[in-house]
Amino acid sequence: MTATRTKVCGLTSAEDVAAAVEAGADALGFIVDVPVETPREVSVERAADLVAAAPPFVSTVLVTMADPEAVPTLHDAVGTDAVQLHGDLPAERVASLASVLDARVVKTVDADDPEAARDYDGVADALLVDSTDASGAGGTGRTHDWTVTRDLAAELDAPVVLAGGLTPANVAEAVRTVEPYAVDVASGVESEGGVKDHDAVRSFVANATRAFDGADDEPEVSP
Repeated sequence: MTATRTKVCGLTSAEDVAAAVEAGADALGFIVDVPVETPREVSVERAADLVAAAPPFVSTVLVTMADPEAVPTLHDAVGTDAVQLHGDLPAERVASLASVLDARVVKTVDADDPEAARDYDGVADALLVDSTDASGAGGTGRTHDWTVTRDLAAELDAPVVLAGGLTPANVAEAVRTVEPYAVDVASGVESEGGVKDHDAVRSFVANATRAFDGADDEPEVSP
């Protein structure tokens, strides 16, 4: 079985970017232009600098809730490989953005609304299933029923990225339950809001990618 890919999201510093890369993360997420209070949001200029520091073969992702009309310009300024869209966007609007963006499009969907995921299947390049709040934002730190997401992933054509309350301690079980294309973490590997715990990042990536290697072993945890 192909190892599950990992995305570390909400990166705010060059040190945290370097730690995620060293840990073996496949993708790095940068949060820009969101209407909710979060310590993980960075300015356009800061995001562009952090993206420029990412090495080749590590994907970068712009995570945003910006007005759809502003997304292409925002993406041009930040320069990521993919754009992760949050919020209540019609599938037709997502398709329109995908047609003009020089980037892959990931659409976040609420784990409690699997029908929405079906609407975006075939429109977005990947679907991120998260425990979102009323605004559509992720980063809630809450898990959801992984068996529902497992069944959803089995029927969708688009790759499914699992998010929501994942930590080094539970990610291996989550991977074995859902068998997602990738997993996404933000608050689950932080020492404080917006600051990553580098040991936790390393443990998260290791436990996610080795979830099927000795499934009865205890997961690696950060000291």
